[in-house]
Amino acid sequence: MSGAPLLSLDGVSLSFRGVTALNALSFDVAPGEICALIGPNGAGKSSLLNVINGVYRADAGEVRFAGERLAAQRRGDAAHLGIGRTFQHNALFARLSVVENVMAGLSREGRAGFFEAVFHLGRDREERRRFRERAERALAFLGLSGEAERVVSTLSYGTQKRVDLARALVAEPRLLLLDEPMAGMNAEEKHAMSRAIAAVNRQFGTTIVLIEHDVGIVLGLSHHVVVLDYGRKVADGRPDEVRADPAVIAAYLGTVH
Repeated sequence: MSGAPLLSLDGVSLSFRGVTALNALSFDVAPGEICALIGPNGAGKSSLLNVINGVYRADAGEVRFAGERLAAQRRGDAAHLGIGRTFQHNALFARLSVVENVMAGLSREGRAGFFEAVFHLGRDREERRRFRERAERALAFLGLSGEAERVVSTLSYGTQKRVDLARALVAEPRLLLLDEPMAGMNAEEKHAMSRAIAAVNRQFGTTIVLIEHDVGIVLGLSHHVVVLDYGRKVADGRPDEVRADPAVIAAYLGTVH
């Protein structure tokens, strides 16, 4: 991990009706690294992802992506810039198939609208064919080819989370924001998702910022950990450095071995 940061935050603050969510937060994420955000509920982690991809506008400070300042954004701008996102709670189309859900991740690239493409109303059959091929490659990479035609609502929760990851990955983002990608999973599903995230990072060089509460997973998966508490940065460094920080041990990690 070298060179200029892909993502840089400088003094980012955000509040809601006088309640501080982020307080003068600054850190960098290097190209090609996995950066984990940890901290208790209410620490500001999801709010931070929402600032990065333009859902929220910071009250103060600056966010830079690939050297460019991210000013006020409209919905969808982040995707055009190369920033992908998953959310804590799946936002999949429950009645559509797996492959159709993944194709939805390409809707902003197409001339035909998403529903035109899905329901074969599109102005461009070639576009639909290309999108489907890309969706099928993303599913194959994540070991989901056998589920392509299944209706999403019939899948297990852990499999749905991997479909959500495929939908974010299909547009080939430079930066992938993952909001609790392992929430609600059992141990086996968590390890499968962790391997998938590591494979995305390793094979495509995708820079990843993720929120995760399972500290054992975080320490094994991440190159870089940022610890938040009430919107403030408590620690920022390599997993071994953060693990050894007395303040972090006392507040968050306890007796992790």
